[in-house]
Amino acid sequence: MATTASFSMIGVAGRRLRVGQWHTDAAPAHRPLVILNGIGMNVEMLEPVARAVTDRRIISFDIPGIGGSPDPVFPYTIPCMALTLAALLDRMHIDQIDLVGISWGGAVAQQFAFQHRARLGGLVLAATAAGAAMVPGNFSLLSKIADPREYTVEKTLRRNLAMLYNGGGSARVSLNAAKAPSPLGWACQMAAFSTWTSVPFLPLLSVPTVVMADEEDQLIPPANAHFLHNAIRGSRIEMFEGGGHLFMLSKPGEFAEKLTGFLDEGRVAA
Repeated sequence: MATTASFSMIGVAGRRLRVGQWHTDAAPAHRPLVILNGIGMNVEMLEPVARAVTDRRIISFDIPGIGGSPDPVFPYTIPCMALTLAALLDRMHIDQIDLVGISWGGAVAQQFAFQHRARLGGLVLAATAAGAAMVPGNFSLLSKIADPREYTVEKTLRRNLAMLYNGGGSARVSLNAAKAPSPLGWACQMAAFSTWTSVPFLPLLSVPTVVMADEEDQLIPPANAHFLHNAIRGSRIEMFEGGGHLFMLSKPGEFAEKLTGFLDEGRVAA
């Protein structure tokens, strides 16, 4: 599936980020929707979601060392990437957004919601966890993500991603758009997540939040979604079935319906 995104390189917070955008001429009635991707995932992989959500501007960017963003000069942390997102929004003259965090990106989304509450309308946490306190997934799957060398060759990358992201789901995700991250980019993402947790501040989050997960996700078991839901006051939970870890890509229509339904409610309407 060819991407319909437009791309630009933007320098921010001492980094150069490859930023992708869809529907830039969408009606301004909605806040821009920023989507933070999963580990090792480049912007183009979000194409199914972008084609299903057509009524608002969508923005995403490649994490340093992933897709078209250059390797980081120094390792980074999850709070650092939340600050980077805030700086990127400043460069793009965007005051407030709705935010979707997928898997690894869900960690940055949680941190951003804590650090920059005033800039958020609605928060969607999809297939993600509270970091170091997470309920672990299938060990055979998790062991595959520990070696960056497994993700630097396109053929091996797609084989491993197919196992990781389709694990447990009956629906399948197209990986034709996947690009191999650099070893440094992959290692930095792994290190950032392994040393971070949102547990201390989850009860302090005050942004309207929906937690989404798939019952058959073997990478981040649904128990993690229930933990987030119970810890974030006033949040709701939406469960999918058969989509696996990347249910938002294998079932983009269903995901888009629940996503826009939540964001269009009176409490999070623009």
